[in-house]
Formats: sequence, C-alpha cells, structure tokens
Amino acid sequence: MNLVILYIMATITSTTLTITSSAFKNNGFIPVKYTCDGANINPELRIEGIPADTKSLAVIVDDPDAPGGTFCHWVIWDIPPQNKINEDSQPGIQGRNSFRKNQYSGPCPPGGIHHYHFKVYALNTTLGHLPPNTDEKLLLDAMKGHIISSGDLVGLYKR
Repeated sequence: MNLVILYIMATITSTTLTITSSAFKNNGFIPVKYTCDGANINPELRIEGIPADTKSLAVIVDDPDAPGGTFCHWVIWDIPPQNKINEDSQPGIQGRNSFRKNQYSGPCPPGGIHHYHFKVYALNTTLGHLPPNTDEKLLLDAMKGHIISSGDLVGLYKR
C-alpha cells in the first residue's frame, strides 16, 4: 500500500518550466513595442521543460505592482503543448483581462517601474470552452489539480 501512495505522489509532483523571450531578459525591461505605448502585441515566449504528459498550456500575464492590486494583462488557455508562443499571436482561447478585453493588453503603468509576470502553466488536461468572461481568478480555479509544471518570466516597464 505504501508503494501505491508513493507512486501516486510521484506522478503529481511539479517540475519547473523555463520561460524566456527573445524580446527581453528575465528582470529586464520590456521593449515599448509590447506595451500600450507601442504596438501592444504579446512578445515571443520560449518554453523549455514541458513534461511529456502535458495536454495544454495556459498563460497569465499580470502586474502585482498596480495601485489597486494585481492587474491582469492576458489570460489564455488550451494552447497546444509547444516550445514557443509566437509574437503577436493568439494560440489558444483568450479570457478577459483587467481592461475587460479578451486579448493581450500590454504594460501600461500609471507611474514608476512595474514588474510584469509572464506565467506559463503546463496542464494534464484541456479546459474546454470556459465562459468568455473567464478572468485570472476563474482560470486559476479551473486549473486547480491540473497543473503539472509552471514557470515565470518577469519583465519591467516604466513609462
């Protein structure tokens, strides 16, 4: 019986994804192109270490430095497992960000340097068609028990 429990625990342990971008380094400044002051398109994301049993990826981009609390810039799920999310792409189903739009909306801080977290999650399932108003909280709730790996790339921006 102990071997069965140990095996089950081993199958749900999480690994870490390595997230990088050709646009900026971790804790480096995000180019204007990817912000509200530029083309307002998502940067390329490279993903390494995707577990073999991954069924889909999800991405959440948020800013914990926003004056009113964490501000979400992108919510997207059911991305096929792939090592790269292309610049200016919508590879999955987009939910609602804090701008109340179902799209990527780039950094647009009111002042000071803000930290933008590009979080990528490897899931052991697809989430299907969640409602169009699915925001960061609803997506995190839907992913509970399905995250097998995750990683985070942090970019900075100041206007």
